[in-house]
Amino acid sequence: MARIVVAGTGYVGLSTGVSFATIGYNVTCVDIDYEKINLLQKGICPIFEPGLQEALVENISLKRIKFTTNYQLAYSQADIIFIAVGTPELPDGTANLSYLKVVAKDIAMNAKRNLTVVIKSTVPVGTNEIVMEIMNENALQHLNIDVISNPEFLREGSALYDLFNGDRIIIGSESQAATELVQELYKPFNLPIYVTDVRSAEMIKYASNAFLATKISFINEIAMVCENLDANVEHVAKGIGLDHRIGSKFLNAGIGYGGSCFPKDTTALVKEAELVGVDLKLLKSVITINNRQKLKLFEVAKSTLGDLTNKEISLLGVSFKPNTNDIRHAPSITLINQFLKENTKITVYDPCALPELRKLFGNSISYSTNIEHAILDKDAALILTEWEEILQFDLQLYEEFMKVPLIIDGRNCFELDKIKNTNIHYYSIGRKAVNPLLKLIGKF
Repeated sequence: MARIVVAGTGYVGLSTGVSFATIGYNVTCVDIDYEKINLLQKGICPIFEPGLQEALVENISLKRIKFTTNYQLAYSQADIIFIAVGTPELPDGTANLSYLKVVAKDIAMNAKRNLTVVIKSTVPVGTNEIVMEIMNENALQHLNIDVISNPEFLREGSALYDLFNGDRIIIGSESQAATELVQELYKPFNLPIYVTDVRSAEMIKYASNAFLATKISFINEIAMVCENLDANVEHVAKGIGLDHRIGSKFLNAGIGYGGSCFPKDTTALVKEAELVGVDLKLLKSVITINNRQKLKLFEVAKSTLGDLTNKEISLLGVSFKPNTNDIRHAPSITLINQFLKENTKITVYDPCALPELRKLFGNSISYSTNIEHAILDKDAALILTEWEEILQFDLQLYEEFMKVPLIIDGRNCFELDKIKNTNIHYYSIGRKAVNPLLKLIGKF
C-alpha cells in the first residue's frame, strides 16, 4: 500500500488526509504549525467542518492517520505526497506561491525514494512545471519524481460529502505511471476520473470557480432589475434554472460570494490573463458586481434608518456561508467596516465564527451567542448567512425583542407570504419589500 503524506493541514489538506484514511489508507499529515499539530494529535479539529471532527477521531483510533511537524522524516518515507498548502492573494491579486515553493524544496531535499508529488493547491497555470524544476534542482539525481495536478473542488461546509460524492476527479499528468498510481489511489471513491495535460488541469480549477462566480453575479444583476420592476428574483431563478443548459445551482440572489476560493481565484485568473495579454472584461465585471453587492444591505439600512450614528444594528451570521467558521472575504467584514465608519453600534451573532471575527474587530463591536440577545432593542437586524438556526428562528420574536422589527435579509431566508402575516418591515434581495418603512424603488 502506498505511503501517503499530505503537506498542509488546512481545510483542503485535512479533509483530503481524513478522506484517504477513511477509505483505509495509512496517512501522515505534515504541518510546521506546532500548535495545530498538537491539537490534531489530540483529536481536536482546528476548523469547523461538518463530520470532520468525528472522522478525525475515528481514524486516529484506528491508527490510519497521524500528524507531525517532522517533515524531513515524513517526506523521506513517502511514496506519494499531496501538496495542499495555501496560495493566498498577494496585494497585486496574483497567487502567492512562496509556501508551495518552500514545501516543494523540502520534499526534494528529503526524498529518499522514487516519488509522485500531487499538487492539490489552487495554482496558476505553469506552477507544476515550476515545482518540477525545483525537484530537478534539489533532489538526488538517481530519483524519479513525477509532479501531477489534482485540483480540489470541495465546498466548505460539505467537504467530506464532496470528497465521496463529487462530480469528477481531475488528473493533469505527463507521466503514465504517475497517472495510473493516482487513478488506483482514487479507485475506492468510485468517482469519474478525467485525465488531461497538466496545464489544462490547472486551468480547469480557475475556470470552474470563475464560472460559478459569474452565475452568482449574474443573478444579483437580475435581482436589481427585479426590484425595480416588482418581479421576484426567486421565481426568475427557478424558471431559468429549469433549463438544463443553465441549471439551478449558484442562482441564489444575495449579498455576493466570499470565502477562500472565489474572490482569490477570480482575481488571480484576471491577473494571469493580463500577463499573456488577455483582458477578461466579463470576469472583471463579475468582481465589480460582487464588491458592490456586499454593501447592498448597508444601503438599505441607510435608506430606511437615515443617519446611522449610534443606531443599534444586529448582524445575524458572519461566516461567508453556513456550516463553516471561515470569514475570509465574507460580506460581513465589508459591512462591519462600513457601519463602523458611520459610528453605528454593531452586535453580531454566529454559531461558529465569532472567535475568528473577534480577531479582526476586538472590542469595537459586540458579540452574542444567541439570536434573542443579538436582536434585543435593536433598530434593525441584517441577515448575512443562512444558518439553520436563523432559518428556524421564530419570526414573532423579532417583533417582541426588537425596538423596530426591521429585517434586512441578504439571503432571502423567508417566504414573502409568511412575512405578510407579521408586523415586520422586511427587505430582501430581488423581491418586493413587505411592510416597507419607505418606498425605496431603485435604492435597494
